[in-house]
Amino acid sequence: MTDTSSTDAGLETARLLLDIKAVNFRPEQPYTLTAGWASPVYIDCRWVISFPEARARIIQLAVEKLEREIGFSAIDSVAGGETAGIPYAAWIAAAKGKPMLYVRKKPKGFGRNAQIEGSLEPESRVLLVEDLATDGGSKVTFVEALRNAEATVTDIFVVFFYGAFPGADETMAEMGVNLHYLATWRDVLEAAEKGQDFDQDTIDGVRAFLDDPVGWSAAHGGRGAA
Repeated sequence: MTDTSSTDAGLETARLLLDIKAVNFRPEQPYTLTAGWASPVYIDCRWVISFPEARARIIQLAVEKLEREIGFSAIDSVAGGETAGIPYAAWIAAAKGKPMLYVRKKPKGFGRNAQIEGSLEPESRVLLVEDLATDGGSKVTFVEALRNAEATVTDIFVVFFYGAFPGADETMAEMGVNLHYLATWRDVLEAAEKGQDFDQDTIDGVRAFLDDPVGWSAAHGGRGAA
């Protein structure tokens, strides 16, 4: 059965991201993502920090979704991944009155040589927050750091999940975590088509990518099938 609340939240989030120009469609000049994939689409969730109304609504949608899917009674602290996850973790923690942490990609190398900033009690149940996920690989470092500090991590939240490239499900399963997100590229494509944000050729180019993201990436100079 389709979760209509999640579908509605995905389309609304997509519309908000389109309205603030956080979405870029560029089939003719692909982007190369951190994981090596070539993509005709790019989203900058950092852009949200400058738009108070969009930011407030996205956080409201995030809190509602997390309450439905996890329940904040099951969360002791909210941790942001360096760097883009930090503001989202702060906003979610503030909205629910939860302690907030942030996790570095590696220890800072001086002082306490900390990788986790903030007060973390052993066995605390920690929600990891990031801005987006592609294949999930970048989340491993943060989860491992929290677990090495004796935290319990079973859930990750991102505003945006590419929902295109392989590996994410396997990575999450290997880590023993559940991924929660508001929107994917399918949501953005649907919202953009309804709103006529881009011309039809651009829309068709993005749809061709979503129909075969690995093949599209390989054909445009990016990473291909393993």
